[in-house]
Amino acid sequence: MPRNRDLFDDTTMTFGEHLEVLRVHLWKSIVGIAIGVILSMFVGDKIIGILKAPIDKALRDANIHNVQDDMKEVNLADYFKGWFTEDETPVESKPAQPEIDPLSDKITVQVEVSELVGVLRKVAPEVLAETEPTEQPTADSSAADTDTAEPRSVELTLQSEEFAILKKAADRFNTPVTFRVEEAFVTYLKVTVVAGMMLASPWVFYQIWQFVAAGLYQHERKYVHIYLPLSIGLFLFGAVFCFYLVFPLVLSFLISFSQWLGVELQPRLSEYISLVLLMPAMFGISFQLPLVMLFAERIGVVTVETYTENWRMSVLVISIVSMLLTPSDPGSMLLMLAPLIVLYFGGIQLCKMKPREQPDPLA
Repeated sequence: MPRNRDLFDDTTMTFGEHLEVLRVHLWKSIVGIAIGVILSMFVGDKIIGILKAPIDKALRDANIHNVQDDMKEVNLADYFKGWFTEDETPVESKPAQPEIDPLSDKITVQVEVSELVGVLRKVAPEVLAETEPTEQPTADSSAADTDTAEPRSVELTLQSEEFAILKKAADRFNTPVTFRVEEAFVTYLKVTVVAGMMLASPWVFYQIWQFVAAGLYQHERKYVHIYLPLSIGLFLFGAVFCFYLVFPLVLSFLISFSQWLGVELQPRLSEYISLVLLMPAMFGISFQLPLVMLFAERIGVVTVETYTENWRMSVLVISIVSMLLTPSDPGSMLLMLAPLIVLYFGGIQLCKMKPREQPDPLA
């Protein structure tokens, strides 16, 4: 029997030299990540603004601070029915909303003249008496004015420092909040560290590749050159797909469900940031399915025929995984399920492009 051979018998480097090379590449990777984190700190507020944009828009669209009491009387069937039916209330029947600038101490409202006169008669009759005409209108002039006059309204601008305070308090329900003094700072550091790692990821992958490539054959290096960019592209596509298409739907569902329960929702910044970082990462990892299938087929764990014959079971497993990785609303589950099914059959075609070489039993 042949004696046991050391892993480094066929190399020109000793085990200690390999460890030294690994240490050098690790330090280079750490320095690259540190530089990426420092650069991210200069634009951390903009990164957090991009991450907060979906929740701010969802809260404002849902008008979460005006939860109606009659929502408590809607049953679950009516709630889900509302997802598939449009609001048939005519636009004309909805009352005009006052124009409010969240940074101003002024509120501009449209008031009917008749309503304004009624208010003045109650609170300041002396002011109304000074503005009323002394001459009584004749019957002819009165009839002419009635025929030609249109419903009159005026714009009133109310100004007070308290308005700005009240509007700021109301706008608090339209954005995530913090409950600890250091929470915003810790969240800022968390976001900048993650952003810095993503910014430095090409450099880190290059250092890993420099270390691993020395132990690979030429044809193995060719596979890495092909499939590593494909893996990064699939991850980025899954993350972007989740952030811009799936995540707004998830927020809309969760906020509307809170409204249906009559719960006052006030998202916490740190918990929201964790969610907005976790969900795109899960989508990016799940979109690696074709490469996982190819790897399992290449090492002989499964065959292309196994993938093809068991596609129904695979779709069932993908459905369960999509349900577990999404917040259980049907929209986001379908948005994960449909791409993964397409990627599954794409993985089958990827395995068929170049079948695995079967070992020669006589060799």
